[in-house]
Amino acid sequence: CIQRQVGDCDLCDKKMKRLLAICALLLLLLALSDGFRKQSVRAIGRLRCGSRPAPNTRVKLVDEDDGPDPDDDLDSGYTGPDGRFDLSGDTRELTDIDPRLKVYTDCNDGITPCERKWKITIPDKYICSGGNPNKVFDLGDVNLEVELEGEERNCI
Repeated sequence: CIQRQVGDCDLCDKKMKRLLAICALLLLLLALSDGFRKQSVRAIGRLRCGSRPAPNTRVKLVDEDDGPDPDDDLDSGYTGPDGRFDLSGDTRELTDIDPRLKVYTDCNDGITPCERKWKITIPDKYICSGGNPNKVFDLGDVNLEVELEGEERNCI
């Protein structure tokens, strides 16, 4: 009888430990979910190809993530007839977001296939708390004839 009771206690201990581990995990997940902060960013600018506006140029605002977590698309669109764009978006992250402005262009490209892709880092001081950015990163007027070091090609 004593061996049976000891065996039952071991079983109870294992179940209790499993229950405590599950509770601890749930508490950790709950704590972390409150840690995900809503952050936003806004970028504006005007793109030119030489002395003319660069209309219909694709621009994207993304939160670039490392590792297996895919980048978050915050906003995307095309420049207007005057080459201007205005993008803003938000996401929730545990750490500060890493906002990037991506520009896809064929300016100064000749007959080379695929668009040139620029990736511009937006400084951290333009990251805002909450869903509505109260600061604006103004890229200014940019001539897309410039070739950036490390620019890529986008064939998709």
